[in-house]
Amino acid sequence: MSGAVAEQFCYLTTTGRVSGSPHTIEIWFALQGETAYLLSGDRDRSDWVRNLMVMPDVVLKIGERRHAARARVLDEGRPGDVEARRLLLEKYQHAGGEDLAGWGRTALAVAIGPIQP
Repeated sequence: MSGAVAEQFCYLTTTGRVSGSPHTIEIWFALQGETAYLLSGDRDRSDWVRNLMVMPDVVLKIGERRHAARARVLDEGRPGDVEARRLLLEKYQHAGGEDLAGWGRTALAVAIGPIQP
């Protein structure tokens, strides 16, 4: 999975909570072990979050690899939530770039896994 860490985006496919159709988004991610972490700036107003809250079985595509896994919203302030925020900010907060601290504080953290190599 070492090559996956270098990827800038992943593709998350959820199942529509009303339509039952697959919905795919491109999104930032961070990996730690067998878990992928995502942050939703629109929190639970994002369709992809609403979808996975009803149907947690998702497909995560990183590079050329597809991973069927389960997604879950993390409880704010708990260890997984804190780790997700730290990992995503470390990966995407570049020196001289846009300040992502607000996003890192207020977004909703989601964990997906386990993801098998």
